[in-house]
Formats: sequence, C-alpha cells, structure tokens
Amino acid sequence: MKQNKYDDANFFSAYEKMPRSVKGLEGAGEWHVLQALLPDLRNKSVLDLGCGFGWHCRYAREQRASSVVGVDLSEKMLQKARELTDDPMITFIKLPIEDIHFSEAQFDVVISSLAFHYIESFEAICNKVYRCLKAKGVFIFSVEHPIFTSRAEQDWYYDDQGNRMHWAVDTYQNEGVRETSFLTDNVIKYHRTLSTYLNNLIQAGFRIRAVNEPIPSEEMLRNTPEMVDELRRPMFLMISAEKP
Repeated sequence: MKQNKYDDANFFSAYEKMPRSVKGLEGAGEWHVLQALLPDLRNKSVLDLGCGFGWHCRYAREQRASSVVGVDLSEKMLQKARELTDDPMITFIKLPIEDIHFSEAQFDVVISSLAFHYIESFEAICNKVYRCLKAKGVFIFSVEHPIFTSRAEQDWYYDDQGNRMHWAVDTYQNEGVRETSFLTDNVIKYHRTLSTYLNNLIQAGFRIRAVNEPIPSEEMLRNTPEMVDELRRPMFLMISAEKP
C-alpha cells in the first residue's frame, strides 16, 4: 500500500508546523546522531529516499557532494523542496520509494530519514539500494524504532492526572500493518522487528557498520523539558551499512 498522507491538506498543514519542518535539520531531535554517521560526502553521488523538504539533499551539497537525487511520493513535499532549493546539482523525483529503479552502481551514498516504516517490504528496498550502490557505498537510514511501532496506539500510558506512566510494548513479534495516528488519524505504518531490519540488510549483502538508538542532544534536553521523556524509551533506530 502506497499511502500518501503528505498530500492530504490537513496532514500537510500540520506537518508544516512541526519544528523539523520550520527549523530544518536543527529542529530534528535525532539529526546530531545521523550527521555523525554520515561519511565524507565530498565528490560523492547521493540518493535521498523520502527526501521531504530536501533538507538532507541541501546538506549533502553543502558538504561538497557532486550530485544529489531526492525521491518522494508527495507533490506537496517536493514543491516545498524545490522552493527551498537553488542548486542545479540537486534533482527531485516524484516517485514511491518502492518503485525506484536506478542504474547499477550509480550512487556512493544512499540516505533515508524516517520513511521506511511507511514501506511494506524493507527486504525489497534493501535489494534495490544494494544494486544501485557502488562497491564500498554506504547506506544510512533512520526509522521509527520497533519498540515505538509495535502497538498501533504509539502513545504513553497516562494516569488520571494525565502524567506519563510508562511506554507499553505489545504484539512485538506480529509484524505488519499498524493503523495509527500521526498529525491526523488513519495513518498506515508497518511494524517490523529489529532482527528483521538487520537480517534483511545482511541477506541483501550489506555489512553492518553501526546501529544507534538516538537520544535528544543536550541542548534540546535543556531547552525542551518534555524531551526528557525521550530518555525513557527509544523512538528512533538508525543503521549504517556498507556494500562490500
């Protein structure tokens, strides 16, 4: 299922107001960890799957990447990306991630931020990314953590006063569709276990370089009190892999 909530007017209006939409990479609580995982991008060809507003695409060019291709299903996201981008070496393509078909060994680096939990088959994505990466190419991505996606509710348990009591994990081994709420109702996500993420990469031929469960930066913890709760359970999972 290729759900495109980002072109829904109400959803997109809410998304535009999120800190990561307004402030860019610095407004994303996990950016400092993803940034540290990125290789040297100088003179590299980069593919960004689920590029959204194009923040990572523009960052790659700031780091002297030779060319960048951003792929996204949403026309509204790409329209915003094009408005914010003035660089002939960045190309935006409207396409579902599932339908990518680039040339063999076309890219040095493939990145993706918080997109693959909307994709039904991570295994298929691994195989496609492996094919379009050059030898020693790097694949780095972030997703919502399996502990976060296991339950469709994707929310805390609260006491009678509205205080956050705990984060429950249930139906963890039951992979598949989760119909949840994110900005609006009826958002389709796909839950898969940590072992599935890792094994799909290994079976495609990748070598795992790093696995990270990021927490907010010290600055964000100081300036945004509610971020302290992000130390109680992992919200994101990041993996860096290499094509031998």
